[in-house]
Amino acid sequence: MQSSFAPWPDRILAAHERIRSIIRETPLEQSSLGAFLKLEHLQHTGSFKFRGASNKISVLTPEQAARGVITASNGNHGLGVAAAAQSRGIDAEVYVSAQVSPAKLQRMEQRGARIRPAGDNPLDAELAARRAAEESGKVFISPYNDADVIAGQGTIGVELHRQLANMDAVFVTVGGGGLIGGIGAYLKSVSPETEIVGCWPENSPVLQQCIQAGRVIDVPEQPTLSESTAGGLEPESITLDLCKNVIDRCALVSEAEILTSMRLILETEHWLIEGAAAVAVAAFLKEAHRYESSRAVVVLCGRNVSPAVLLRLQDVI
Repeated sequence: MQSSFAPWPDRILAAHERIRSIIRETPLEQSSLGAFLKLEHLQHTGSFKFRGASNKISVLTPEQAARGVITASNGNHGLGVAAAAQSRGIDAEVYVSAQVSPAKLQRMEQRGARIRPAGDNPLDAELAARRAAEESGKVFISPYNDADVIAGQGTIGVELHRQLANMDAVFVTVGGGGLIGGIGAYLKSVSPETEIVGCWPENSPVLQQCIQAGRVIDVPEQPTLSESTAGGLEPESITLDLCKNVIDRCALVSEAEILTSMRLILETEHWLIEGAAAVAVAAFLKEAHRYESSRAVVVLCGRNVSPAVLLRLQDVI
């Protein structure tokens, strides 16, 4: 199995050395839920996205940096790119869809990003941003379809392997696949017995359906509290094959289970997490009976809760 992932471990370890002084090594804490929690919501900018963005920004040539960068995001990735670019004095444009929340848009602008509205959904914005990058000669930084971004997210796997020996399973929420692809690619090279569990909201199981189909397809979606993972997959995304190779099991959770998990983490661990982070929590709780006396890890991927979701959370507290 290790030979199948040969390019990725070296790339991820190089990313780890490159950005370790920039990012925050987030704690791994044992929770009352029966799992260890990787507190990636404590990362700079409030999500794991800062890792991939920092790695990509760090490998730009001086010429590329001078031209600036373009990305597409309705929140966490855009914020990560804006912060990483700002720290190096690099111009950043973020293409957003009509679904972006005003609060997240404002935070990206505060980090110096120029906002470009484009399309009704995240995939529309992503395709528009790619076209703009090609026309301008600027580097496009994909939220997931980029080896340097994936390697940056994979540095979580490096930390996990050092923080907890003999992990039985890692639960990771899946959007475009960059996070679970990076974590899984590294852990499969150093701990192949560790089960990688991909977690999706039932309302938006895009990559899960694409994996089942064996190709990128259009997947109908419904609104979800997991705002950060919503949206279609870019055609020919490298994450499709990567995730097909590293994900051992898939778990889907309902909107009610996501909301309950957000509330539970707030009540028991005193952390406010976003819906995407709660997807992994809900998936673990749904299958906790499988992991009694096991070392399971749940990645809390972010804390950037939109005002609309926060109102729903307050209603059930």
